[in-house]
Amino acid sequence: MFGRSRIGPVLCALGLVLAAPAAPAGAVSTGAGTVAAEPAAAPATTLRAAMEGSGVDTLNPFLAFFNGALDVFGLVYPALNSLDPSGAPGPYLATAWEPSTDKLTWTFTIREGLTWSDGKPITAEDAAWTLNLIRTDAVAGTANGSLVSNFAEVSAPSPTTLVIRTKAPQASVPYTSIPTTGIPIVPKHVWEPLAKNLKDAKNDAFPLVGYGPWTLTEYKHEQYARFSANKKFVLGAPGFDNLVLQSFKSGDAAVAALRSGQIDYKAGVNPTQFKALQADPAIAAVQTVGNGWMGLEINHNARTRSGKKIGTGHPALGDPALRRAIALATDKQTLVTKVIDGVGQLGHGYLPPAWPQWFWKPAEVTPYDPAQANKVLDEAGYTKGADGVRIDPKSGRPLAFRFGIHSDDSADAAISGYVVGWMKEIGIKLTIQSLSMSALNSDLAKGDWDLLMDAWTTGPDPTYLLGIQSCGTLPKDDGTGGNTDSFFCDAAYDELFKKQLTTFDQAERAKVIGQMQDILYKANVNQIYYYANGLDVARKDTVTGLTLGAPDANGVYPSQTAFWSYLKATPPQVTKKAEKSSNVWLYVVIALVVVAGGAVIVWRRRTAGDDRE
Repeated sequence: MFGRSRIGPVLCALGLVLAAPAAPAGAVSTGAGTVAAEPAAAPATTLRAAMEGSGVDTLNPFLAFFNGALDVFGLVYPALNSLDPSGAPGPYLATAWEPSTDKLTWTFTIREGLTWSDGKPITAEDAAWTLNLIRTDAVAGTANGSLVSNFAEVSAPSPTTLVIRTKAPQASVPYTSIPTTGIPIVPKHVWEPLAKNLKDAKNDAFPLVGYGPWTLTEYKHEQYARFSANKKFVLGAPGFDNLVLQSFKSGDAAVAALRSGQIDYKAGVNPTQFKALQADPAIAAVQTVGNGWMGLEINHNARTRSGKKIGTGHPALGDPALRRAIALATDKQTLVTKVIDGVGQLGHGYLPPAWPQWFWKPAEVTPYDPAQANKVLDEAGYTKGADGVRIDPKSGRPLAFRFGIHSDDSADAAISGYVVGWMKEIGIKLTIQSLSMSALNSDLAKGDWDLLMDAWTTGPDPTYLLGIQSCGTLPKDDGTGGNTDSFFCDAAYDELFKKQLTTFDQAERAKVIGQMQDILYKANVNQIYYYANGLDVARKDTVTGLTLGAPDANGVYPSQTAFWSYLKATPPQVTKKAEKSSNVWLYVVIALVVVAGGAVIVWRRRTAGDDRE
C-alpha cells in the first residue's frame, strides 16, 4: 500500500547543501548519532462478529443447547479432542487415545503442563469428573446425556491418564468431547460446589475459569459476549487479541452493522442479503455446505419417560395418517426455490449433506400431492365442516393448530406463509404464533404447542442429533432431564441407536444410521424441508482467514466451525511503510538534482519490498 518514498524537506540553494535528517519521534540523539527508541507496542486488535442467531440460552454448559451458547463453550472450555479439517478426531487435551482389544475400554493420554485460567492445573480428573457427573446426574445430563449413555465408568488413574469403560463397544468415543458439538470439560474445583444445585447455576462470574483459545471476560444477555485471547493456547494463539460476539435483533440489523463497519463478520445471512453483499467490493462472501436442516416438528404425543401425558398438544396429531397428509400437502421444492433462492438441497433425511458418510435419501420420496393428502384424510374420517376445516372424528375438535415460528427468523416467516396456504387446501387451519427463541423453547419442553418450525445443526459424528430422538431424552415427571425436540420415542429406533454406537465399521454403521433415518422419515414427526448452504460474509479490510479448507467445483467450502474460524482469523496483512523499519533508519546519499541553476536536495527513505502491496 505504501510503495511511495517519504519526501523530506525541499531545500533550495546556490550550491550543494548537506543536512542530517531529523530524528524520528521517540529517538534519542547522542554524540555518536541518533539511536532509535524501542518501538511502541502495537495496538490491540479485536475481531467483531455477529453472535449466532439463536443467542445464548444459558452459560451453564450442562443445560445449554442453543447454538450461540455452544459456540461460546467451544471457545472457552477445553475438550478431549479437536477435529481436523476432514472431521476426524485430533489432539487437544488428549494427545493419544486407543481402544482395548475388546473395544470396551478407551485410554486417553492427557497433556501435562496445561492450566486453567485461574492457574490451577488441568488433569485427567477434571475430565473424569465432568463425564461422570453427566453420566450419573439427570440435571447434568440435560444437554449431553445421550453422548455418555453407554458409558459404564470413567476414571483417572493418574493426572495424565483418562480411562473410559463402555457397556458395549462404542465407535464414537473420540467424538464425545469435541469443541462446540460435544461435551466441554469443566474445572472440577469450580463446578463441584455447584453440582448439588446445578439447575440454578448461572455461571456468570467473569472472567470464566476455563481453558480454550479465548477467555470470556464479559457477557450481557442479548447484547454481547467479550473475550480475550489465550496467547498460550496449545493449538496455536488466536490471530486477534480480543473477540466480541454481538447480538442483533434481526439479520438485517447485523448486515447493516457489517456494512457500516460496526462488525467484521456474520455467518448465516439469508440468500437475499448474500446476493446483495456479493456485489459489494468491500465484502468477502462465501458459501459452505449445509451442516443442518430446517423443518417442521409435530407434537404427536407429548409425555414423560414414565408415559405420563403432558402439555396441550392437539390429540389428532398423534394419528400417523394426519401427519402423512401434512407431508403430502407440503411443496418442499417451492421452499427451496422461493425461501432460500435455490441455495441448498431438498430435505428428506435427518442428517445433513455436510457429512456425506451419513447422508441418506429415502427409497420412496413422499411427493407433493395435495389430492392424495385430501384422500388420506377422507379415508381416515376427517370430514369438513361448513367453514372448510376438517373435524377430528375421535375428539370432535376441528383440525385447527397453533403454528409456532421464531419471531427473529425471516426464513420461518417466509415458510409459514406457504405452509398456512397449503394446509388450508386440505382442510387444516393454522394460526401462526410468533415467539422468541426462549419462549418457543419453554413451550416445547412443556408440550404446550402443536406445530413448530425448528432447525438443528450437527458435527461429523451424528450421535448427539440422533440421540435427541431417543426415548431417553424425554423429560422426567418433574420436568427435568429432557432434551427432546418432538417427544419422539420408538423402541426399534432406540435399538438401532445402541447398535450404531457399537458398530466400528463405518460402512456398516452408515447402514444402521440409514435405517434410523428411515424410521424418522416415515413417522413424519420431524418433516425436513431443506438443508440450506451456509452463507458467510466478512469485511475484507478488517479480517482474513476465517474460512478454512478448499471450495468444491461449485465454489462451496466445507462446513465451518466457530472454534477454528475465530482461532485462525487474523487482521489483513497490511504493513505501513514505517512498521518494517522502525528500528533501523537508513538514509541514502544525498541526491543532487540541478533545476534551473539551483539545487534541490531530496531525502528518501529506502522503500522495502515488504512495504509494497
